[in-house]
Amino acid sequence: MAEEEKIAQTGEGQPVHAPKEPDLIIISGMSGAGRTEAMHTFEDFGYFCIDNLPPRLLMNLVSLATIPGQEQASRRLAVVCDARNKNFYHELVEELAHVRAAGLKYRIIFLDARDQTIVARYKASRRRHPMCDYGANMTISQGIAAERRLLSEIREHANVIIDTSNLKPMQLREELRSLFSQSNLADGLSVTVFSFGFKHGAPVDADVVIDVRFLPNPFYIPELRTLTGLDAPVRDFVMAQPETTEFLQRWSDLLETIMRGYEKEGKQQLAIGVGCTGGQHRSVALAEKTGEILAALGYNVQVAHRDLALATTVAGD
Repeated sequence: MAEEEKIAQTGEGQPVHAPKEPDLIIISGMSGAGRTEAMHTFEDFGYFCIDNLPPRLLMNLVSLATIPGQEQASRRLAVVCDARNKNFYHELVEELAHVRAAGLKYRIIFLDARDQTIVARYKASRRRHPMCDYGANMTISQGIAAERRLLSEIREHANVIIDTSNLKPMQLREELRSLFSQSNLADGLSVTVFSFGFKHGAPVDADVVIDVRFLPNPFYIPELRTLTGLDAPVRDFVMAQPETTEFLQRWSDLLETIMRGYEKEGKQQLAIGVGCTGGQHRSVALAEKTGEILAALGYNVQVAHRDLALATTVAGD
């Protein structure tokens, strides 16, 4: 095996990082070792994923994904191939030869775990081990042994081997991200910050809601009433309040804390609602400020204003 094809062994020495963003990822390994979690992780990376793909269909999938004119992102494929028959390895080797001939890069990830760990996971889930369907009165342990025999050769040719015995799903995601994603955690989390007015209804799709109705209200200042939080006079008024200064200090600290937690949990989308009475003045200005805070922290953030179209922008309204 070439030097660049070294195996990364989690928990045993220093992991060797595979080349970044290959065109094709083959996810294989022991049932119960985390193949499904790995597939979901690659979905979050922007890969097109297929579970339980028969190896003989691999080249057909690759051919469809390389149709001229398609976006480059659509060419990033991750497929889960498991061992359900004795020809698994030979079929996969044959198809991968076709993939190489087509000039595509690929990497094979093999997920493994100790036998006792896999047994415990199947006992907890109450699911049937897939190999047990193929043997009369086969126990989980016997099914694991049979699967290991079928997968022994593909394990030898894997580029990355990850032992998930002591890994939580979050830790497996982090390991895969460090090996295969060019994006950092902040880049992978898409954040929407939006202002709203409580009098128009509380949001049902926000993960985090902050109520800023405790701040002085520009609505009661005649020259500011028909303006919005996007206008400099309103923004300056809101930001000049001592209450706002204290709030932003604490809000910035809280944002940094909760964002780190969401990153570690692997969250991909986050909606933050900033609410005031009408969704015109305070919430708009502070939603914009919240977006600036998050952008400075390195997050991919968009700011929207749900109820701005309902704002009182004409004198006498």
